[in-house]
Amino acid sequence: MTSPISSLLVANRGEIAVRIFRTARDLGLATVAVHSDPDADALHVRAADAAVRLPGAAPADTYLRGDLVIKTALAAGADAVHPGYGFLSENADFARQVQDSGLTWIGPPPEAIEAMASKTRAKELMRAAGVPLLDPVDPATATPADLPLLLKAAAGGGGRGMRVVRDLDSLKEALHAASAEAVSAFGDGEVFAEPYVERGRHVEVQILADAHGTVWALGTRDCSLQRRHQKVIEEAPAPGLPDTLRESLHTAAVAAARAVSYRGAGTVEFLVTADGRPYFLEMNTRLQVEHPVTEAVFGLDLVALQLRVAEGAALPLTPPQPTGHAVEARLYAEDPAQDWRPQTGVLHTLDIPGQVRVDTGFTGGDTVGIHYDPMLAKVVAHAPTRAEAVRALAHALAGARIHGLTTNRELLVGSLRHPEFGAAQLDTGFYGRHLAALTETTPDAGTAALAAALAEAAPAPDAPLAARLGGWRNVRSQPQTRRYTSAGTEYEVQYHPVDHPGVRVLSAERHLVTLEVDGIRRMFHVKRNSNNTEVYVDSALGAHTLTPVPRFPDPQDRTEPGSLLAPMPGTVVRVADGLAPGSHVTAGQPLLWLEAMKMEHRILAPASGTLTALHAVTGQQVEFGALLAVVQEEPQP
Repeated sequence: MTSPISSLLVANRGEIAVRIFRTARDLGLATVAVHSDPDADALHVRAADAAVRLPGAAPADTYLRGDLVIKTALAAGADAVHPGYGFLSENADFARQVQDSGLTWIGPPPEAIEAMASKTRAKELMRAAGVPLLDPVDPATATPADLPLLLKAAAGGGGRGMRVVRDLDSLKEALHAASAEAVSAFGDGEVFAEPYVERGRHVEVQILADAHGTVWALGTRDCSLQRRHQKVIEEAPAPGLPDTLRESLHTAAVAAARAVSYRGAGTVEFLVTADGRPYFLEMNTRLQVEHPVTEAVFGLDLVALQLRVAEGAALPLTPPQPTGHAVEARLYAEDPAQDWRPQTGVLHTLDIPGQVRVDTGFTGGDTVGIHYDPMLAKVVAHAPTRAEAVRALAHALAGARIHGLTTNRELLVGSLRHPEFGAAQLDTGFYGRHLAALTETTPDAGTAALAAALAEAAPAPDAPLAARLGGWRNVRSQPQTRRYTSAGTEYEVQYHPVDHPGVRVLSAERHLVTLEVDGIRRMFHVKRNSNNTEVYVDSALGAHTLTPVPRFPDPQDRTEPGSLLAPMPGTVVRVADGLAPGSHVTAGQPLLWLEAMKMEHRILAPASGTLTALHAVTGQQVEFGALLAVVQEEPQP
């Protein structure tokens, strides 16, 4: 009989650590956090009863050091370790070491983790258990009839080490790139190939099992909206599945769990073809990022159940009945219009209104660093119907105030309000078809710039009484001029405080401007960051980040035409073969690969021409804005 847990260490960070601490606190458990040096003041550290430093910054030196985590747990008096997701959560050796140290492991048996760790070995087990599978393809003998192919890393997940191959000429290069990324991410370069299913759906089943032979299949989730093979929007239950297909997925998931004597929470993932045939993809032997949608429809706390199962408790023979529909959106600090480029810096404001669940590892004023995944929050809406849940989630995100970093918020809102999504026409090719339209420039920022200028001209609350009474209403003989940039476009605002074509000023204060725009009353919330380098304007017309343009720009801010600057701090993991000063390059050609925030980013040639300088070398650490290379554009004929 396992001893009751009294103190829990979470071997993770960010929103998942905060979420686990919340349940632990409700259950009366003491909590212990671990943190790297960049995370010393992170929200998960502030949320725990005690915190212990893991010296260093990179994950390999901190959160992936199982020996340090176990030493910390013992020193802090914890009697159990919850791995969260990512990092060491699916590391069988770490699970064994936790148990060998006398600590309770909040997860499946190490043998189950090991059995599912390699996707190739897992598929062999599933075939023996009667779970439907796609037939593998040997890349060495692949023919045009086998295309398209999906290359996948045998170890790990999260989209790392995955490539879609549509022509045989690119297969060798794709294998090399997938293997190199797999080595970097998981320390294992094994890659396998299988048919790539066009317009397939990613459907998964949440399972929960105890040590007494009970296995629950907690419904389905659809996770088809993905970028770079990583999920963006998830929902439960998966809409539009016939009852027979739903039952077959539940049956296959339970069979997969029983095949490895599973215990605890896990997820069995399937690819469902357009004609409704399911195929096993993998089993994640941990809690999933998207677990809140299952919690919402079943009225359960999966973390609490994980803890009880780890203590030896038996589950009821059947789970509760699901009610309603839940949808989750992952809010990332990234720019979808720029190849999903992650963002770093200070998050000045994070305020998401409405009756939604927000799981986050950040509050306003926190810094998003370079070492970890750029997810800011998971936002979840639950309602009696799918349409109501989707509408509530879109409304909450549209009304959110997120200042300081570019995010995927507008993409999420556009996705949720897209006709295909509304009609539950879901498949993994959604962003391949609609990304360009969903990332078009936001509505004209001219009115937002006007609101920013009026707010800037408004008297401060502590100004003399005469100024506050007159303030912006004092009509000047000449208009005032302000210039801002937004999304690469410059806006010059010339205004009298009370006279603007098509706009009537109703009130203007430092943080709130009310305008009548084409006969419609609009409120604009205005906020400046602490050093006055950016102005944030939020209204029903959209959210805009404006950069005031100085009257006399610094000449040093200019760079040589064709300069390729590092879009973020990171590590140069690869330079294109044979690339050297004097090389001819073509527009869009990948020149360098930069790894940052758990993702690999391609640096592309901005134009066709000659590489006149190359400052980057493999393994080099570069700072944001570092000059990597220069391409001199060839003259146009």
